[in-house]
Amino acid sequence: MPHQYIKKILQARVYEIAKETPLDEAASISSRLNNQVLLKREDLQPVFSFKLRGAYNKMAQLSDEQRACGVVAASAGNHAQGLALSAKVMGVKATIVMPKTTPDIKVNSVRARGAKVVLHGDTFDEAFAHSQKLVDEQGLVYVHPYDDPDVIAGQGTIGMELLRQRSGPIHAIFVPVGGGGLIAGIAVYIKYLRPEIKVIGVESEESACLKAAMDANERVKLDQVGIFADGTAVAQIGETTFDICRNYVDEVITVTTDEICASIKDIFDDTRSVTEPSGALGLAGLKKYVAREGIEGKTLIAIDSGANVNFDRLRHVSERAELGEQREAIIAAKIPERPGSFKQFCQTLGQRNITEFNYRYSDNSEAVVFAGVQIKPGERDELLSALGEHLDEVADLSDNETAKLHVRYMVGGHAPVGMQDEVIYRFEFPERPGALMRFLNKIGGRWNISLFHYRNHGAAYGRVLVGLQVPEEDRGKVQDFLAEIGYHFWEETDNPAYQLFLN
Repeated sequence: MPHQYIKKILQARVYEIAKETPLDEAASISSRLNNQVLLKREDLQPVFSFKLRGAYNKMAQLSDEQRACGVVAASAGNHAQGLALSAKVMGVKATIVMPKTTPDIKVNSVRARGAKVVLHGDTFDEAFAHSQKLVDEQGLVYVHPYDDPDVIAGQGTIGMELLRQRSGPIHAIFVPVGGGGLIAGIAVYIKYLRPEIKVIGVESEESACLKAAMDANERVKLDQVGIFADGTAVAQIGETTFDICRNYVDEVITVTTDEICASIKDIFDDTRSVTEPSGALGLAGLKKYVAREGIEGKTLIAIDSGANVNFDRLRHVSERAELGEQREAIIAAKIPERPGSFKQFCQTLGQRNITEFNYRYSDNSEAVVFAGVQIKPGERDELLSALGEHLDEVADLSDNETAKLHVRYMVGGHAPVGMQDEVIYRFEFPERPGALMRFLNKIGGRWNISLFHYRNHGAAYGRVLVGLQVPEEDRGKVQDFLAEIGYHFWEETDNPAYQLFLN
């Protein structure tokens, strides 16, 4: 079998449309990990993904009669774009069936390249079933996104390029895995020429179909597939690809959503390219491998497989990146309900920067706060221990999905019945390390804080919403006091959003 694929890879017709992508050193992450980390930049292909290679190579192998029938494929997006562009260049009619969950950027890109798009189902498997129906009904030729020898050979040209670009020692190559076409093509070529190089697959924990198959020594269909890494959200590894992977892939590493987001940030910091979640899988697995093995001074390669991501998803990526890098802890704590307790809580945190602070008054005895705290990797236990020495109850929510996805945005609610004299102010102040602590020092303990919301968004200015319990006779004093602080502020007590949801 390897000889067959080596010949196919060497003869693959990918460079009529695809380009040889650079192998760039990621300087910052290399320095941090004490290894040479190289990124294979498949995000720089004309369709911003490696999928163009396999799609075009398959199209190039079709007969004139097959091309005249038109082609169809089911795809989460990147194979769709590759096939659409290939069909346009060759003058072939293309129909793409895509899950309804596919990011708009991919759907629009496929349509812009002249292909007909059919949105069907929520997963790749549902889209695939519909594409097979179109094959039967319309006589279209199906071009599989991964489970096809010609597609695998097209993706295998990446392995060919890697060995040409890096002739020196390579410890391991980390490859994102969905249906397995990319890793199968790379693995069969690498292991034939350089068997000492490890080829390691990386999957999201939410769609680890290759790991499940390797563990069971047979193809396994997952009951449920998460779609955060939508480009690799496949329930079952391909039949042909698994035959290759079980013989040539050394191991499979799974990574969390937070770890993927942290790697998206790492790639951006080093390349200024925003990769899609699936595209960052390789680096996420590489980092996990280095931490596990404790290796230094090695050359490690991660395949940056694509950059097709919806812009609005970057909010979620940004929120989770620091957690994935273990540079932020999410905690809940009970503190005494009295003036100055916020300040005391912040002093307990020491010099650590607060990234988020949510609180709503509930009763006269104690307050429950939800806070994000900037930490160094491995420092979370130290932080929890320090808080535990001063507070009766502290909960670590850093790994709590419900807290991270929902509760952090829902903390608060209406003021309890009977609470009086609350006034609401919105502040802006220059954002820098320790800014929130300085703000609390200026507010001091003169009036009880009944509501507090702050989130460090990385902007030039921090924004805080504060509720203070100010007796009627002190209302004039509070305005004068806040003016002396020197920060921009606005009273929001009559704001309809506050009246509806918080008062």
